[in-house]
Amino acid sequence: MKDRFKGPILERRGQVEEGTTDQRLLDSRGSADWVHTDPWRVMRIQAEFVEGFGALAEIGPAIGVFGSARTAPDAHDYGIAEQVGRRLVEEGFAVITGGGPGAMEAANKGASEAGGASIGLGIELPFEAGLNQWVDKGINFRYFFARKTMFVKYAQGFVVLPGGLGTFDELFEALTLVQTQKVTSFPVVLMGVDYWSGLLAWLRDTVLAGGKINAADLDMITLTDDVDEAVAMMVAARADRVPTPTPERPE
Repeated sequence: MKDRFKGPILERRGQVEEGTTDQRLLDSRGSADWVHTDPWRVMRIQAEFVEGFGALAEIGPAIGVFGSARTAPDAHDYGIAEQVGRRLVEEGFAVITGGGPGAMEAANKGASEAGGASIGLGIELPFEAGLNQWVDKGINFRYFFARKTMFVKYAQGFVVLPGGLGTFDELFEALTLVQTQKVTSFPVVLMGVDYWSGLLAWLRDTVLAGGKINAADLDMITLTDDVDEAVAMMVAARADRVPTPTPERPE
């Protein structure tokens, strides 16, 4: 049998499929298992990117706020997250969280009550349901990597409150992207000296001492308990991002 092409795909010998792509598309008979195949998943992935880009393209300067979904409303960290959300809005930022409960809910609450853009990027999980009530614009994602892209693309900095594995994942993803120059450098602030000091000590005394990272990698992180200091860093970074006008050439 001759070589056969299906779009950009070359098929030969035993790999040649019967019929044509158009025929399979237009034929309504048979199993619906095709909606669970990888090529169809690619279309769902593409749709998530399109929806995310469309929804967030005009939100303006934004800061991502991460933290534990298990933070109780009466916890100290909940109040800090609420202050962070409110203060960021007061400085002209939109607030983007993972849209869940706990610290994320608190940051969304602070942003919403301050009259700002309170954004939630949710994810399909077996143990969390829906976006919190303080999300004013929300997107639910099937795929973590599509959701992460939205955080990195539309946030100009990250404020990270005490959290668990999901929070660690977002933190180290952000640091890796900055370290490898995949994204423009942006501030990363850890809120909670008592909570994060042990991690930073390990990074310094074990990881850095063992030559696994450079000292400059630790310089990407600021540790504080001061909400105003964290927000001031975001404001300063925004000022640095404003492009300098190009002087007009004399005629």
